[in-house]
Amino acid sequence: MPTFDSAPAALALVALAAYLLGSVPFGIVIARLFGLGDLRTIGSGNIGATNMLRTGNKLAAFLTLVLDAGKGAIAVLVARFAVGEDAAQLAGLFAFLGHIYPIYLSFRGGKGVATFLGTLLALSFFGGLAACLSWLMVAVLFRISSLSALIAAATAPIWLWLLGQPEMTVLAALLGALVWLRHSENIRRIVAGTEPRIGKKG
Repeated sequence: MPTFDSAPAALALVALAAYLLGSVPFGIVIARLFGLGDLRTIGSGNIGATNMLRTGNKLAAFLTLVLDAGKGAIAVLVARFAVGEDAAQLAGLFAFLGHIYPIYLSFRGGKGVATFLGTLLALSFFGGLAACLSWLMVAVLFRISSLSALIAAATAPIWLWLLGQPEMTVLAALLGALVWLRHSENIRRIVAGTEPRIGKKG
């Protein structure tokens, strides 16, 4: 973890702003703009890009992916520029918490994979890229989005450590643990062999 030496008031403001940004449910907004209905009633009911893909609208899924990743990345980059590295990591954490526990949806949000990866890319581009490639490799081999997410989350702290950025491994491990927690039902379906494949319509 970084040394938290920025002003407490500044860190508190960063945390609040990042949480509110992370809480924006882009998947629901995009689904309505594209006339796809309420994303929470489609497929798995998740508000992320994978479930959006089950509508058959690839553009809507792509935009959801980019915006969900972007809110984590933007929170980190703005906090780093305005306050410092300690604020950047705090912003990444709270943007992620905003996505999975959004105030705008009564604290029932997504599983955080895109926001997790976007946050990592902003904190450490090469560490985030390694995590993205881990996701992609598993997705190509098994075509199971949740399994890809679990592997990417588990390996992210390892990549950061190997890349010489141990100060980021605690945050990556914490976010990764939350990704695993949010995928508890998916884990049970993976074990049972009933987890849907990427692109399968709901």
